[in-house]
Amino acid sequence: MSNAGLLVGAALTQRPDLFKAVVCAYPLLDMIRYQKFEMGFIWVPEYGSADNPEQFKYLLKYSPYQNVKSGTKYPAVLFVSGDSDTRVAPLHARKMTALLQASTSSKNPVLLRYETSSGHAPMFLPVSKQIEELSDEFSFLFWQLGMIVDQEWQNSSRFGGVTRELMRVHLEPLTKP
Repeated sequence: MSNAGLLVGAALTQRPDLFKAVVCAYPLLDMIRYQKFEMGFIWVPEYGSADNPEQFKYLLKYSPYQNVKSGTKYPAVLFVSGDSDTRVAPLHARKMTALLQASTSSKNPVLLRYETSSGHAPMFLPVSKQIEELSDEFSFLFWQLGMIVDQEWQNSSRFGGVTRELMRVHLEPLTKP
């Protein structure tokens, strides 16, 4: 997930025009400081270190956090993270959410789904929590892509309640100025 989050973050900041909506889960986004938090130091052989001037130049070119440009029209974004992530410090998603909210010139929402009881590997959560997280992510995408869900799916006990609850409680209040 951290590598996927890094890839999504890099694509989002390099080519925001290609996307209508993005879900970026458990991401590593500040490649200049990543090695200073949690388990980041173990990735220095893979990614390099900003402490090395030569490697710093390469990291800076693709680091999502450092490549957010004020006034850019960013798509709708849902970042996902949690307190118990010991691989990727949750601060990556939190500070990227704040920076994108302050920098985007679009009216698209930039939201953070933050779970206080999960971490980097949601597959170790109870199935009900996994369903809740995926339902939130799909609900966000359906909402932003204008997808209509048929009544049978909407009313199903597996997704309907979570979908309606997410739209009513979690997303709407966060999008108000």
